[in-house]
Amino acid sequence: MTMLFWIILGILILDFVVERVLDYLNTTRWSTQLPDEVKGIYDEDKYRTQQAYSKTNHRFGMLTSSFSFVLIVLMLFLEGFALVNQWALSVSASPVWSALIFFGILLLASDLLTTPFDLYSTFVIEEKYGFNKTTPKTYLLDKLKGWLLGALIGGGLLALILFIYLKTGAWFWLYVWLVVSGFSIFMAMFYSSLIVPLFNKQTSLEEGELKQAIQDFANRVGFKLDNIYVIDGSKRSTKANAYFSGLGPKKRIVLYDTLINDMEIPELVAVLAHEIGHYKKKHVLWSLLLGIIQTGLMLYIFSLLIDSPALSAALGVSEPSFHIGLIAFGILYSPLSSMIGIGMNLFSRKNEYEADAFAAQNYDGEPLASALKKLSVKNLSNLRPHPAYVFVHYSHPPLLQRLEAMRR
Repeated sequence: MTMLFWIILGILILDFVVERVLDYLNTTRWSTQLPDEVKGIYDEDKYRTQQAYSKTNHRFGMLTSSFSFVLIVLMLFLEGFALVNQWALSVSASPVWSALIFFGILLLASDLLTTPFDLYSTFVIEEKYGFNKTTPKTYLLDKLKGWLLGALIGGGLLALILFIYLKTGAWFWLYVWLVVSGFSIFMAMFYSSLIVPLFNKQTSLEEGELKQAIQDFANRVGFKLDNIYVIDGSKRSTKANAYFSGLGPKKRIVLYDTLINDMEIPELVAVLAHEIGHYKKKHVLWSLLLGIIQTGLMLYIFSLLIDSPALSAALGVSEPSFHIGLIAFGILYSPLSSMIGIGMNLFSRKNEYEADAFAAQNYDGEPLASALKKLSVKNLSNLRPHPAYVFVHYSHPPLLQRLEAMRR
């Protein structure tokens, strides 16, 4: 076993240990008594339910993460990647087809092995706490659609990347970066109108008091909004949400039907004001650009290492190949990716504070605070996460910090 093999193993172990430590730190914030800071948001009964939900998900998360960790370690020690590579090459010696078969086998096997955990999470844990509305039929159709989309979009993109790599050599990273960037912009513009309808029904918000209130606010802040949609989120869960998608004339705001059912009109307009704030502050554009820059950095570093026989040898493969090198590189790159992810989360949390401030200044902070409280209680959100866990993983600030910032 090569030195690179042990480095890869060390990275996987370090990542697993760090995640478990962060999970443990979160458990130190659990309380059997209703903490003073969440009084007025949770009552005693609802808080006990939230704590039970957190503990259940913690224990289940320990099980699933440990299973995934053991699985990949076994793949390394038993040279599982080399075995799958042999299977792929036995079907086709073509670099493109062998890579598609290789990743197809890995992704399908991984999905099948983790499906029992997903089923338990959906139909046992989420059901127990009153969230699940997914039927077995919907679950199965979602799974089949996901496989089909993954094969068509993921497989097509991978094949194009490999074709570019074979044709352009050392400069492949630049051409691939342009292709991936174009794809990212396309998906940002059209995801909600092309992909979402395959899974959920979206209907235009009907004329009435709510739509008029939203339009009045949008006009007041100079935001041209023609597309307001309601999505049937209740098809799968009672949890509520709203989001902004698209760019330019394709921008749209989407409200979950569960959100509309649970909130008053001023609260809904406040939530929409927050989403409009993201657009007015150019958060959507900056997030897209930063993602594109991150992709370019990753591809450039990958281009420096892809032809190294050591990458493939670390996974037990003597003949270097693009797909084996990509697996090894993905693990080696993960520490840098994690650091970038922490930076992106910092940026995202800053954006959330700014969008809250925009809504409070241009509409009203009180209904936004009320809406955020309702969302947190309905979704059984953890209002007292450990600061270290927030620093690493949270893209949104915890509710109490958001409320304090709005008060300031």
